[in-house]
Amino acid sequence: MTQKPVALIVLAAGQGSRMQSDLPKVMHRLGGVPLVGHALASGSSLEPERVVVVAGHGADLVKKAVAKLEPEAVIALQAEQLGTGHAVQQAMPALEGFEGKVIVLYGDTPFISAETLEKLAEHPSGVVVLGFEAADPGRYGRLVVNDQGLQRIVEFKDADAATRAIALVNSGVMALDAGLLRQLIGKLGRDNAAGEYYLTDLVELARAAGHRADVVTCDESETLGINTRAELAAAEAAFQARARAEALENGVTLSDPATVWFALDTAIGRDAIIGQNVVFGPGVTIESGAEILPFCHLEGCHIATGATVGPFARLRPGAELGGDVHVGNFVEIKNSVLDEGVKVGHLTYLGDAHVGEFANIGAGTVTCNYDGVLKHRTEIGANAFIGSDTMLVAPVRVGARAMTGSGSVITQDVPDEALAIGRAPQSNKPGLATRLMAALRKKKEAR
Repeated sequence: MTQKPVALIVLAAGQGSRMQSDLPKVMHRLGGVPLVGHALASGSSLEPERVVVVAGHGADLVKKAVAKLEPEAVIALQAEQLGTGHAVQQAMPALEGFEGKVIVLYGDTPFISAETLEKLAEHPSGVVVLGFEAADPGRYGRLVVNDQGLQRIVEFKDADAATRAIALVNSGVMALDAGLLRQLIGKLGRDNAAGEYYLTDLVELARAAGHRADVVTCDESETLGINTRAELAAAEAAFQARARAEALENGVTLSDPATVWFALDTAIGRDAIIGQNVVFGPGVTIESGAEILPFCHLEGCHIATGATVGPFARLRPGAELGGDVHVGNFVEIKNSVLDEGVKVGHLTYLGDAHVGEFANIGAGTVTCNYDGVLKHRTEIGANAFIGSDTMLVAPVRVGARAMTGSGSVITQDVPDEALAIGRAPQSNKPGLATRLMAALRKKKEAR
């Protein structure tokens, strides 16, 4: 941890017109979560005392997403986008009374590492700018540095030939002492071509007030910003490559790494085996030694050691699989707990259910959990045997060591160790099949 307390300001107000979208730019997904979630996740490594997200375009959507990603964050509204300095001004009321380092991040810059943020937070200077050596400096602002630290940031359009030759450029990310930020933020002017308040002007204001400014550098890959759909696709490819490499390094077997897709928070234990074409949505934890067979989609679930899932299975939020559980092909599980040793072989839907240990769920079983208004729970006891094509009309309980006959519709609780059969009586009509088919063929010929 850093010595001084840390607060985060995440700038997330822009529309992102080059995305050609009705969504705010920071709401586009990368690694299964909105872009702004990556900035929040990186910043969380500093254990910030306060987090402020500045929203503008699509503020309601941003607020809803942030509430899920970082419930303690405060939303500041930038109703009119007048530059980065103006955005930070909107965040200042939420930092009243805070003393420490304020780090300004961007919701569309997802790859700033925790290590880089730690360097920014620990740096002793009152103003610290994150820079990088650009392979193609292009139109980035140049960082002019000497032995007295950072002298100024020169925008490309204002730079002479010598300044444009500088490869050290500005990422936009900054760290500032809270007291100094309060002192200077109101002094920003907008006497420039864009008529905006630039956060970068704080460097010269700080130096004029006798404070030192400095630069911390990182690799250019950390500063990748997202402005277009093409850049979003490139960022997704970069994110997935990193996630796959990290999983392999941590002892996870990926049968075909290029076909496995991770989310930002996917957690997989060592010696787990992941087959090809597996997609992880947010909120998945897989313990050591579990196996996910090919063509599965998992989101918001927990899978214990020794469990196997798939192929072609779907686990939805709230699915909890105990040790040595087997979930087979074309099985969907939602908001359900499966205790140790449960077997759900194929073609089954379990929703809002609790299945006791070592129960066996036959093919085609469905928990009928929704009445059109409310969801209802199904309880299946330990060592129960649910026959194929059983409809369990919730709320209902099947007791321990109980059984249901194949093709049953179960609408009442089944006591422990009982056999429940809920079928309509079978009636055979001699010769009717032949007569019916003949009549149908005759009707077809007449058309």
